Amino acid sequence: MAELVYRPVIGFAKTMFKVWDLKIDCQGSENIPRSGGAVLVSNHISYLDFIFNGLAALPQKRLVRFMAKESVFRHRISGPLMRGMKHIPVDRAQGEAAYAHALDSLRSGEVIGVFPEATISQSFALKSFKSGAARLAQEAGVPLIPMAVWGTQRLWTKGQPRNFKRSHLPVTIRVGEAVEAPRDQYAGAITRRLRERVQELLDAAQRAYPGRPRGPEDSWWLPAHLGGTAPTADQLRAAEAH
Repeated sequence: MAELVYRPVIGFAKTMFKVWDLKIDCQGSENIPRSGGAVLVSNHISYLDFIFNGLAALPQKRLVRFMAKESVFRHRISGPLMRGMKHIPVDRAQGEAAYAHALDSLRSGEVIGVFPEATISQSFALKSFKSGAARLAQEAGVPLIPMAVWGTQRLWTKGQPRNFKRSHLPVTIRVGEAVEAPRDQYAGAITRRLRERVQELLDAAQRAYPGRPRGPEDSWWLPAHLGGTAPTADQLRAAEAH
């Protein structure tokens, strides 16, 4: 089937990466299968993560269909694009339809992209994972492909202004080897194993990342455990409670 929307959007995204002069370091794309279904699982630190996750699949000639919150599909600009790229809307109050849609897509050989933290991590540290990705992989009989992105939060994230200037920012992407999801294993155990792999990839991406804060006022994008001033998970929970 012709991809009348997805391929032009990819072309536009690549043009913008050049305009912004991003320094993209992507390793591990060969771990994404060239054919057949797979669930691509990533950390979530930016509104643009799905673009960079999708970029990692292009060397394998795969187009990723992402599960995204339903409100994005109602937006007058993003909505037609998301539908045209065959992404999957998720209504959190009624997730069964999105799950069934993703399962059908996997069984027909598509790569589905999932953010198992469900929302952007404002601490930029990995949050707990929901088990939906593991259950999808089990039921469809496909592998889980862990990956991590780093640096995307400096472009556009929750609670910070967008930075779409020619800023020469580095973005690091790491894709890991497949995590199998046997049907006879507990989805929670697979999810824990998957989260450990994503954490390892995130640690590797952070170690490889060449960017450093320009000063104390620019340390907001680093998590506290790396010496930055991003709020910790405990601080975010305390703020939500008030």
